[in-house]
Amino acid sequence: MAVITFSRQVAALGDEVAGELAKRLGYKFITRKEIEKRIVELGFPENKMPKFDERKPGFFASLTKDRDEYLNYAQYAILEAAAQKNVVIIGRGAFAVLQNVPNNISVRLIADEQTRIDRLRKEFNWDEKQALQRIQESDANRSGFHSSFYNVDINDPVNYHLVLNTGLLSLDLAASVIANLVEQKITVKEEEEGNKLIEELLKAQTVVNKLSMERKLNIEFMHATIQGNTVVLHGVSDSPAVVEQALQIIREEMPGYDAKSAVSIIHDFKTFQ
Repeated sequence: MAVITFSRQVAALGDEVAGELAKRLGYKFITRKEIEKRIVELGFPENKMPKFDERKPGFFASLTKDRDEYLNYAQYAILEAAAQKNVVIIGRGAFAVLQNVPNNISVRLIADEQTRIDRLRKEFNWDEKQALQRIQESDANRSGFHSSFYNVDINDPVNYHLVLNTGLLSLDLAASVIANLVEQKITVKEEEEGNKLIEELLKAQTVVNKLSMERKLNIEFMHATIQGNTVVLHGVSDSPAVVEQALQIIREEMPGYDAKSAVSIIHDFKTFQ
């Protein structure tokens, strides 16, 4: 009935809780690595993945076409996974991509610093300094990644239906709490509306990828949203003619939908290759 998305701190039992929840509900568990694999299968160069591996891209990386290409493929992979229905998805900003989907439940897992240190020391045989360094690097990278790509604060609880502290809750109890929320919250109406919206968003992302990767239209930071029966194109361009061409393609590719522009026209806009 639901699409459950997980955000997590390192050593907060993210994969473990998500896996246990999927098993209890009979859902498919889609890991971060599977999303990463799909991004590469869609066409993003594998050797460029480390630049965007749940970390804030460097200044110039954030301005290159690689950044837009990565984001478009990542959003497509997440929407494609969600379209399978009854899935648990962890990482890659899935909670942000699906935040307006009625049958999505977003969960964040956290734990106190000492608990996280102890878990990392046990798993990797590290000393306390090594574990703390890993925690600080991971927290900074994940925060930067979500801020850069999705303009969200990963640490703000308002972005989630539920925030659980696995330093205080066992793996089994955390999974039980989430499973109960799924059972209590998701209605048939929310499921139907959510599945319909995911299908629409996937179509819109498919069109964006076509405009960007196949037609190579010069619209930077391109993405599309759906408002009723209208696809709204966002981004930055220096050419009104290119934007109009993009809108026409959207209308052709998505029969029954109108298309309008929210693209900013900046005539001296410079792209970074």
